[in-house]
Amino acid sequence: MGSIVGIVTVVVMVFGGYTLAGGKMAIILHAMPFEMMIIAGSAVGAFTIGNDGPMIKHTIKDLGRVFRGGTWKRGDYQDLLCLLFTLIKIARRDPVAIEAHIEEPDGSPIFQAYPRILADKGAVAMISDTIRMGMMNYDDPHQLEDVLDKQLDVRLHHSLGPAHALTTTADALPALGIVAAVLGVIKTMASIDQPPEILGKMIGGALVGTFLGVFLSYGMVGPFANKIKNQVEADHKFYELIRDTLVANLHKHNPQMCVEVARQNLPSSVRPSFDELEAAIKSVPEAA
Repeated sequence: MGSIVGIVTVVVMVFGGYTLAGGKMAIILHAMPFEMMIIAGSAVGAFTIGNDGPMIKHTIKDLGRVFRGGTWKRGDYQDLLCLLFTLIKIARRDPVAIEAHIEEPDGSPIFQAYPRILADKGAVAMISDTIRMGMMNYDDPHQLEDVLDKQLDVRLHHSLGPAHALTTTADALPALGIVAAVLGVIKTMASIDQPPEILGKMIGGALVGTFLGVFLSYGMVGPFANKIKNQVEADHKFYELIRDTLVANLHKHNPQMCVEVARQNLPSSVRPSFDELEAAIKSVPEAA
């Protein structure tokens, strides 16, 4: 909702201010379809040249983040802490029993209790693999922590690809606007024998290209890229929560302390309170 309000605000303020100042929309409306074809079309073409198929698909998919927000909500973080608490407690009590849950998560009643988490194969694999590696009796827990840090770095780098691709496109748009403007000037120079009122409209139409390039870059595509980047980094906290909890487990903290350490590291906007988490854990049958 906030993104839609922002887009409407940008459009209304820019074009409304121009109109109230006495500007004529007719020139812009006449030139816009042709200038947009040059600028937006060449931007899409350049984007396609600079990125492979998977990245293009990933970017198109991530554009939805601008309007729908992040993947994980506050309740999902609490559910994840409850899930990890339960798994850690079972692993401490019976290392054999935990194998059924981490080897076949889709069939595990513990994972099935949290369908949103179970649907994220990356999160489930990270949980299962980390518990499995922890059962190999690492002499130094920091070894596994380093493995998880590198895994998270790779995940974040990949997830930020669309934001970087859109940022590059946003940086190129003002230059593409100049290309469109130069083409308009060339067209105008070919009609130099026309009267001033006609030449004025033609020059104004050419300058629409520069305007659109800057407007699309700093008013639309750039903010889109930044919103995606912020959403990706916010969602990344979900996977950091897995690391923090399971690393605390490797250091032999009790299950309650493991989830509490991870809870404290969450941003306040998604962090459940101590009492909320305690009540949620007590409501899980396997954790009783």
